[in-house]
Amino acid sequence: MNLTEQVEQALESIRPYLIADGGDVAIEEITEDNVVKLKLLGSCGSCKMSFMTMKAGIEQAIMKSVPQITSVVAINLAEPV
Repeated sequence: MNLTEQVEQALESIRPYLIADGGDVAIEEITEDNVVKLKLLGSCGSCKMSFMTMKAGIEQAIMKSVPQITSVVAINLAEPV
């Protein structure tokens, strides 16, 4: 299983919660230095809590499941207020 598939599998574990709130997430890119770049979709792109969702949920799920990932960033994350 390649790195993208591993990250996708980690996202599947939290995707139902994102979808329940009207959002989703897509892998935009995984860089050579193992940084995952995600795009927040639906309500996740504009939600004021998306920063917390990203850090406490998405990032944690990916880094726990795929230890070689060094960082997780959202390319369209709403700035925390």
